Amino acid sequence: MSRVYNFSAGPAVLPEEVLKECADEMMDYKGCGMSVMEMSHRSKVYDEIIKEAEKDLRDLMNIPDNYKVIFVQGGASLVFAEVPMNLMKKGKAAYIITGQWAKKAAQEAEKYGEVVRVASSADKTFSYIPDCSDLDIPEDVDYVYICENNTIYGTKFWELPNTKGHELVADVSSCFLSEPVDVTKYGVIYGGVQKNVGPSGVQIIIVREDLIADGPALKITPTMCDWKIQAENESLYNTPPCYGIYVCGKVFKWIKKMGGLEAMKAHNEKKAKILYDFLDQSKMFKGTVEKKDRSLMNVPFVTGNEELDKKFVAESKKAGFENLKGHRTVGGMRASIYNAMPIEGVEKLVAFMKKFEEENS
Repeated sequence: MSRVYNFSAGPAVLPEEVLKECADEMMDYKGCGMSVMEMSHRSKVYDEIIKEAEKDLRDLMNIPDNYKVIFVQGGASLVFAEVPMNLMKKGKAAYIITGQWAKKAAQEAEKYGEVVRVASSADKTFSYIPDCSDLDIPEDVDYVYICENNTIYGTKFWELPNTKGHELVADVSSCFLSEPVDVTKYGVIYGGVQKNVGPSGVQIIIVREDLIADGPALKITPTMCDWKIQAENESLYNTPPCYGIYVCGKVFKWIKKMGGLEAMKAHNEKKAKILYDFLDQSKMFKGTVEKKDRSLMNVPFVTGNEELDKKFVAESKKAGFENLKGHRTVGGMRASIYNAMPIEGVEKLVAFMKKFEEENS
């Protein structure tokens, strides 16, 4: 069976080159006689794998030396709790609500301290990013939190909020490594890797070391959620998600080979333009996001007719386009076009959409 075009929001498409390398090394990694799935995380071979992965990530993102990189188990939903546990030293944080995941992160943080919702786009079903240039942020908050790219609703912060001098914490799960980033503008950048970087089960946390120098804000913080401990042990406090980190390392090298994050951004802009240009002229399909806030990674769209949406999803699947059904909370369709989605996949999707429109008008 030939491979389908996988438009899943996550777990998502991975580079074929990476998958083939992993397959080639499955039984014997570089002559060590075993799979990465089998080897000890304390072995010299694995130590080289995880250290090289961190080095390549630092190179790609130009991560300064005063930021720690942590690879640990779980996904972004676990970090919803880790953020307040590690950073809420004054017991208060500001959250900007631009979708389901920021909303859930705020609800989780309320278990550990006071949450002030300083902006929201809920009034228009999260179809835009609110103006964050002059927010009413209390002086005593520990941080300002955003979900930078909203997977479900297809919006993106193209301009970071004015935090009024407070630390910015960003969940970048669905835009991780899709474009260049100035790490110094953030106190913390984190994400689950299963959308744009690797297989599910790994989270990457990039945190400025002074924020964790004294340990977590809350004494109740579990050891496994203590960023200082994880950083001091170089992500090897316990058995990490070894194979997932290994795959992430392969993806980092693939991005480097492709030309780095500038090249990734150009690649992603080209793909997104093909799809958005079609949506803007189509009489049947419509995008659901304000143009200025459109994501390059996640593109939601509708026909305006629920039955027609269902028909499109069913027929697209038969044609080899997988996972185009929108999130259960919003319906419609969504094409997630992460780094590893080839331009050819988007071109073929648009050709299919044109054909569907002609046949169902």
